[in-house]
Amino acid sequence: MDSLSFQTAKTTEDLQGILDLQQQNHLSTISAIENGFLFVKHDLETLIKMQSFAPQVICKDGEEVVAFTLSMTVDCKGDVPALIPMFDVFDQISFKGKKVSEFNYMVVGQVCVGQNHRGLGVFDNIYATYRETFKDAFDFAITEISTRNPRSIRAHSRIGFKEIHQYVDPTGEHWSIVVWDWDS
Repeated sequence: MDSLSFQTAKTTEDLQGILDLQQQNHLSTISAIENGFLFVKHDLETLIKMQSFAPQVICKDGEEVVAFTLSMTVDCKGDVPALIPMFDVFDQISFKGKKVSEFNYMVVGQVCVGQNHRGLGVFDNIYATYRETFKDAFDFAITEISTRNPRSIRAHSRIGFKEIHQYVDPTGEHWSIVVWDWDS
């Protein structure tokens, strides 16, 4: 853990490191979904645009990106077609008596910890960095997790995310929408 640094992405190489780790942990390339998986693949152009609105949070071991938590504002909601149904649901569901879309929220676009760095506290520490980075600018963090990914659901619950809604997207995938309320 001493060699790990938790920070925001600063270079194109950092963003490429996110893409490399994303590819290694994508649903299409892993052999066992019980270890967690990612649904969406981004491209460098999209990450650069996301980075222009909010920095991506990464964990590096030396120069290698070994974990990331993507930051996505509503400004990017049309840039990742697979996430449009999620943003549409945000327009319909409520949190604290208001529509989610009425808040100034940060979307966790994805979180991933590389295989060799799991079980070392990286998940908790990268989210601590995420919260510190965004808590003064956004009301809360929100994301969706496939219900086929219980490892991710448990990990998010452990650090304070609470489920506020479930839905089925147009492809038939079941999702749990969770919020990390930084005020509670």
